[in-house]
Amino acid sequence: MTFRTRLLAGFGVVVLVPLAVFGLGIRREMSGRLAAEYERRVGALADVIRADVTRQSDAIAARLAALKGALAADNRFRVAAIQGGDRPYVLDYAGDAMRLAGLDFLQIVDDDGHIVSSGHFRNEYDRPAALPVPAGPALVRAGTAEGPFLALVRTDSVRLGGRRFTLVGGTRVDSLFLSRLARDPELAVAVVLPGDSLTPDSSGAVVAELPLPYVESGDAGGTARIVVTHPQSLLAALRRNVNLWFAVAVLVTALAAVLMAGWLSTRLSRPMTELERRVVMGDLARQVNHDIKNGLAPLRNVFRHFAQVAQGEPTTLAKVFAERQSTVESSIGYLETLAANYARIYPQANERPTDVNAVVREALRRVAGADHAELRTELPDRLPLVRVDALALRRVIENLLGNAVDSLHGKPGTVTIATEGGGNGLVRLSVSDTGHGMTKAEVDRAFDDFYTTKPGGTGLGLSIVRRLVLDAHGTLKVESEPGKGTRFIVELPTA
Repeated sequence: MTFRTRLLAGFGVVVLVPLAVFGLGIRREMSGRLAAEYERRVGALADVIRADVTRQSDAIAARLAALKGALAADNRFRVAAIQGGDRPYVLDYAGDAMRLAGLDFLQIVDDDGHIVSSGHFRNEYDRPAALPVPAGPALVRAGTAEGPFLALVRTDSVRLGGRRFTLVGGTRVDSLFLSRLARDPELAVAVVLPGDSLTPDSSGAVVAELPLPYVESGDAGGTARIVVTHPQSLLAALRRNVNLWFAVAVLVTALAAVLMAGWLSTRLSRPMTELERRVVMGDLARQVNHDIKNGLAPLRNVFRHFAQVAQGEPTTLAKVFAERQSTVESSIGYLETLAANYARIYPQANERPTDVNAVVREALRRVAGADHAELRTELPDRLPLVRVDALALRRVIENLLGNAVDSLHGKPGTVTIATEGGGNGLVRLSVSDTGHGMTKAEVDRAFDDFYTTKPGGTGLGLSIVRRLVLDAHGTLKVESEPGKGTRFIVELPTA
């Protein structure tokens, strides 16, 4: 991932995460307030419907009171109803009075519970009335020649010649009546009789119920309900619209934020990318320099040895050359392989079963010539093989041996390299010296890139060793104490 990509991702997280949190909070608050306001509005409309039903009931009661006064003053009806006779007048009385009062339902019932006159159905004379009807508003199922209908009724009574007559009057409860109650198109009003339920097309959230006594066929039929509902889809659609516009606003803001972040990251990443490239190239150059020095050091020692032999014992030069020829060829081969690896920038490890002791012996030949250092080996026979890149292992050993020799600072000392096969599927390689040792702070930073305590050191040797050991699935530890030397321990899994 490039620096610019990381910077852009960082800007995106910094901008979009707070925006998303803030936006979701605002959306939830808006949605909650919108729903609450909608419910308050619907509740207020439901209260208006309740008031309308009450006004309708009061208007019916007022009309019945007027009819009661007119009936008490009508001597012809009094005589006909009490003494008999003039039957057509009695039968037609309720119909004429109902039309004059603007009612849809009117019955005059005697004290025996029989209909004396019926305005909505003349043939009901002398039939049992739909009683008892409560004093307050009630729903009654009335019969006509065309069929039954529901009526919202009230009752009143009047005494004529010692007899008590009951007036039951009301208005028709039909679709027109219900539509007048539902003044807002978002509300629906329905009548639910005992034993019935809301029909599917009127289903929704019930916001109000007005219970009313229900009478049918002369028996109290229980309680009916005038139910006020509003469709859930309306509120859902309103919320969807809010969510849609909120999403559009968030997307536009996010797009603007991303564009701004992209512009800023471009402006900032150009100098930082150049600086990063220079740092990487510098690190690579230091590593190449360090590895080449490791390859040239044995060659320098060998040719220095040749020069000493040529001056002191020239007759043995051919013999010495034959003895050190393998070191020269090995160093040249190491440099060639190193060059090929760097040509591929990061080569794939050529892991195969490797004899650690053989790699140790080859590396020891390359550090020959350090006269002040006594090199000791503890290499047991039949050491298990390890699966590792032999060149990488050689670089590890040479780096550790070189550091051990350098830690003597040109003074006589001992460098010991030992191997042993553990019983836990590991081979242990240790390089110890009797040099000046390291403090705890130096041990903690020993494997850091570019950290060194040697004048002219690159600070890459031990960091390279650590990377190579980790690539080989091994572990690397260091034990050191000032004035008592240092011991590096490498553990590699067996093949």
